[in-house]
Amino acid sequence: MAKVLPDTAFAPFGPGGLSTGDTAWVLVSAALVLLMTPALAFFYGGLSRQKSVLNMMMMSFGSIGVVGIIYVLWGYSMSFSSTHTGGSDIGGVFDNPFSLFGLTQLTQTREIDGQQAFVAGGFGTVPAIVWVAFQLTFAVITVALISGAVAERMRFGTWLAFGGIWVTLVYFPLAHMVWGGGLLSGSENSIAAWLFGTTTAQDGTVTANVAPIDFAGGTVVHINAGMAALVLAVLLGRRTGFGRIVFRPHNIPFVMLGAALLWFGWFGFNVGSEGAANMHAGLVWINTTVATAAAMLGWLVVERIRDGHATSVGAASGIVAGLVAITPACGSLSPIGAIGLGAVAGALSSLAIALKYKLGYDDSLDVVGVHLVAGLWGTVAIGLLATDTGLFYGGGIRQLVVQLVIALAALLFTAVLTIVIAFIVKPLGWRISKEDEHTGIDETLHAETAYELS
Repeated sequence: MAKVLPDTAFAPFGPGGLSTGDTAWVLVSAALVLLMTPALAFFYGGLSRQKSVLNMMMMSFGSIGVVGIIYVLWGYSMSFSSTHTGGSDIGGVFDNPFSLFGLTQLTQTREIDGQQAFVAGGFGTVPAIVWVAFQLTFAVITVALISGAVAERMRFGTWLAFGGIWVTLVYFPLAHMVWGGGLLSGSENSIAAWLFGTTTAQDGTVTANVAPIDFAGGTVVHINAGMAALVLAVLLGRRTGFGRIVFRPHNIPFVMLGAALLWFGWFGFNVGSEGAANMHAGLVWINTTVATAAAMLGWLVVERIRDGHATSVGAASGIVAGLVAITPACGSLSPIGAIGLGAVAGALSSLAIALKYKLGYDDSLDVVGVHLVAGLWGTVAIGLLATDTGLFYGGGIRQLVVQLVIALAALLFTAVLTIVIAFIVKPLGWRISKEDEHTGIDETLHAETAYELS
């Protein structure tokens, strides 16, 4: 039987309650972010070889299927249920997965002053079920991002099993810790509060004096996915021929199309995280645009100096690096700061992708070099560039310390649990055979080919 929520969880549309404008914008943003996963399929698919493009795209689409169902059943409950029910979380790490299981409670209504009232969610200006839709799309693409590190060699069924377990044991707890009032947030019992103390507001709310900043997912999405990708790439092993043959993208127009659609969808990702259609959302839009443009140029400059050519794949990859880096910082920087952050992100990621050859791990499509490196830079750079609390703006070192701590905590949490999950699913069989890898994973696993050339 569905748990009855307290009356304080409900609000009608209108003054002091829910906003139709904000609700409309968050719904549009949710659709934009959902589009990002098929966009990622094009981006990753184009970067893959011809004989593995379908499998690569299927891994993104498979993430939608698995994570979409799980999120409705227990994912949102594990991440945010205590914000609705008034209950306590479990050790600051995750909420009760059964408190809002299946989301039936979030469809309850009340009548307040003659108006129909709905369960509020997010920042309180949209119905909770709308906020669920938005957050669901974040969980989907985070899992899909990891797939780029295991391209061309991982069994599809094992990938789906891994995705379902990983999103439950890693993504949902980290989302709660950062956004749901847990250990990596600015709440009373968070790490930030232990470091620098707390402040009590007039309404009795207790928060950390210096709260971590992760506007739209630097830790929860990009550091998380990037670290998981590194673990899987190491445990799964290299593709046959890695280091001896060149794995060239089979369809660069697909890569460019995917990057374009990712940039388009990312406005839902970042601007939608404001939870409202207001002036600050406009600042987030501008920062997202200029940081991405600067990152593309930063990547191309490094390519030109290092390789003698500025490439279209480099431009597309620089776009993604800039989007990743600005994600946690887009609400805290000035446009000038966003340009600087983006330029550094593009250059750093362009340099970082060569590490896999020096260190010997096969991160097939550079998830580590782009998402982990740019995600770390964007998260930590807030401590330098945030206009209110950043070191370069006279805010001292405390914000930088907090950002470093949450980034390192996210790295450690993800690394340990991903290793554990990898061994849980190992009996299912990680890799296809060398013969199947040579023939092509599309044909051997899916009985399809992307192009009929006969």
